[in-house]
Amino acid sequence: MIGKKVLVWGMARSGIAAAKLLNDAGAYVRINDLKNADQIGSQIDELKLHGIEWRLGENIENVLDGMDMLVISPGIPEAHPAVKKARDMGIEVIGEVELAYRLSRGRVVAVTGTNGKTTTTSLLGEIFKNAGKVTYVVGNIGDPYSAYASKMKDEDMVVCEISSFQLETVNTFRPEVSLVLNISEDHLNRHGTMENYADMKARVFENEDETGWVVLNYDDPVTKEMAKKAKCRAAWFSRTSVPPVGAYVRDGVIVYKDEKCVTEVCRTEDVYIPGPHNLENALAATAAAICAGISAPVIRHTLRTFRGVEHRIETVRTINGVKYINDSKGTNPDSTIKAVQTMKEDTVILLGGSEKNSDFSELSAIIKDSKIIYAVLIGKTGERIGESLKNAGFTALEYAGYDFEKAIAIAGKHAPVGGNVLLSPACASFDMFDDYEHRGREFKRIVNALEENGI
Repeated sequence: MIGKKVLVWGMARSGIAAAKLLNDAGAYVRINDLKNADQIGSQIDELKLHGIEWRLGENIENVLDGMDMLVISPGIPEAHPAVKKARDMGIEVIGEVELAYRLSRGRVVAVTGTNGKTTTTSLLGEIFKNAGKVTYVVGNIGDPYSAYASKMKDEDMVVCEISSFQLETVNTFRPEVSLVLNISEDHLNRHGTMENYADMKARVFENEDETGWVVLNYDDPVTKEMAKKAKCRAAWFSRTSVPPVGAYVRDGVIVYKDEKCVTEVCRTEDVYIPGPHNLENALAATAAAICAGISAPVIRHTLRTFRGVEHRIETVRTINGVKYINDSKGTNPDSTIKAVQTMKEDTVILLGGSEKNSDFSELSAIIKDSKIIYAVLIGKTGERIGESLKNAGFTALEYAGYDFEKAIAIAGKHAPVGGNVLLSPACASFDMFDDYEHRGREFKRIVNALEENGI
């Protein structure tokens, strides 16, 4: 990258990390965002470095001249007119993950899918750490790949959670092991159709050859079909079937089958994180870890001790006999369905958020026949979800608009002693919050401020 002129567009976490990495690699770096420095905040102070040109508050199309490469934020779609203009000008357009991959070393394991990415990525990170590997857990999970790229060595493990948005802009990215956990409706406001969305997810393994592995969900018809596209070896995971190669459940035990033998890993009842969806995550991580050369005893220990991730079916506290559960990472209907199916006690659910053109009919039907006894609806999609619930015959609901504290108070009043309040919105968060993490932190702040026998 020495001497290369690179424009970084978008000054969120990944853009800031990309600009620093490029600067360290000897590139001439220009940064751009429609926000000015004051609007972006103190994070931008990290880029007060020699060799970085600030072009903040300017239209991107006015700062493309003279650039060799454009690095774009995941939030910017490839269909954006400025991306097309850059390509027409002969400027290479890539994303932050692709940049970090080119400028780093290490053995890469990449995790994608609609739901379960963060849990599976975190679980794999713990498995590799418990195996004694220097491990970097990066990507869509929160820490940008670029933030650690220059530190990585050949023998280090890099576990990268990668979204469909990030996969739009990969080119040479080639993991040693990749996972596609599942495919269900999500981000259709960006990708248009389910076929386009699935094709984008399949890009995670498109550069792999016969030396690599892709781990696919044997129980998901869309991911099962993806194996036909793979030039690499395929392993599977299944909660309900016996795949030809991979991880599955036999007589209450997670096992891994290859061409030679079946290896027992862990009893399903010993997996610490609860729910059928987490059993699937455990199976997926088991298959990927074994493909990466990790032994069954290390995987067994990790499955027994891994306690899950923040914002995913996370118990916050119990107050007045009611357990408050933070599942802010439930950003689509399928993810919330899994959370609902985990509830064993009567539960009040908080639903709603920003719009992704999701269909809530299946979720509504499942809620009607579940442990959900009341729904509190928030945000832009609240009324649409309410209509879907009513159409399914579920009428125990109330609208709280954009008042999050009010919504939590309503939920607490309707939750019985011994029951739950579950935040699992089935929507993105951008109508009221910066992201799902911000929403989850606010939920925990409000819940932790509740007083016994009142607010």
